[in-house]
Amino acid sequence: MLPRVTDDGARASSGLSPATLRKLELAAGDLAAACLAAMARRQPWFARLSADLRAGVQLVTQTGVANFVAWIGKRWAEGSSGVPQLTAEAFRIAPRDLARRLTLSQTVDLVRIATEVFEEQLPPLAADEAERRTLVEGVLRFGREIAFAAATVYAGEAESRGAWDARVEALVVDAVVRGPGAESGNTARSWVDGLVSRASALGWDPTEPLRVVVGSPAPEAHEELLSELRREADSSGQSVLVGVQGNRLVVLLSEPPGLDTGGDIGTVVEAFGAGPVVVGPRAADLPGAHASARDALAGLRAAPARPDAPRPVAADDLLPERALAGDPVAHRRLVATAVEPLSAAGGELLTTLEAFLESGSALEACARALFVHPNTVRYRLRRVTELTGLRPADPRDALVLRFGVLAARLGPLDGS
Repeated sequence: MLPRVTDDGARASSGLSPATLRKLELAAGDLAAACLAAMARRQPWFARLSADLRAGVQLVTQTGVANFVAWIGKRWAEGSSGVPQLTAEAFRIAPRDLARRLTLSQTVDLVRIATEVFEEQLPPLAADEAERRTLVEGVLRFGREIAFAAATVYAGEAESRGAWDARVEALVVDAVVRGPGAESGNTARSWVDGLVSRASALGWDPTEPLRVVVGSPAPEAHEELLSELRREADSSGQSVLVGVQGNRLVVLLSEPPGLDTGGDIGTVVEAFGAGPVVVGPRAADLPGAHASARDALAGLRAAPARPDAPRPVAADDLLPERALAGDPVAHRRLVATAVEPLSAAGGELLTTLEAFLESGSALEACARALFVHPNTVRYRLRRVTELTGLRPADPRDALVLRFGVLAARLGPLDGS
């Protein structure tokens, strides 16, 4: 029983008569029913709840009423923890998914309605003014404790949901990195189904294009940086999934319709630590992101060979380094980029390019080796640029072209 507050603010012991306690016990069932009726009357969404959810709310309400009657009939010492224990019990016996399927605001509305019903129906049961004040104060304290208990339940549920989301997010990122067939007995179809299912549970649209970005995680303020990364992506209309795998940070960054970053990831690069940050090519959808992740990781392994690379750098801008590191995909792509367009065009373009590279990019020496006028070499090199997008006179482009020619001479590598 709660102590009564006197006019001068001092607390004096005050109780309820056995007759009043008996009235409370007899009224418990009607009180719970009145709470449920008020909820249905004042909250239109309550009637639309499924039968199992309404049954869960009814169970919590009945337990809460019973706890209140049991508590008000006892004398609780100042500072006793009995009330929180009783109110928490009202939520512990609820179905496990009640907090997941009722929002916190809905629960607050129901607690408010129940408290108002208590305030309306309990004071008339008092035998005198002292008992009425005891009941009113008891309702206020009990309502407060019920609200705290509900907040505790939802806070715990939010933490559990956050931990669950983090585990699912890590599984999605890991599946994208490893690709289909990484586990024995796992078919490509089952890999796609599992990937899409988990990503959808996180609110990710598996049909949206995306890029995979890899690098080293920041050594400090890690959680704060990742939270800022999510906020930045959200403000630009993009979705992001993040996974820290040992000494590497993997980010899946969506590119919704109408948005093609071209590999420019903006402030996302700030979430990474020191060292190279590599952006994979654009994937058409989530199941296709494994190719983007594969290229990005291959670029990350080869990036030390190009210390002057921009940050971030596209995986396709590291094709020579990747080929040198034994990446068969880069080997094939070099041939497709630098050689196949020239071979398809016919004429002397490929021969001229080879001679130009072998002559140390000296125009006059190349012309003498081919027995043609230097202007002919200039024309052919312009055609090389038009067909490949690479300028033979540029040192970096010349390196890509040279590696493409060498790769074509070597022929396909295993796996390419």
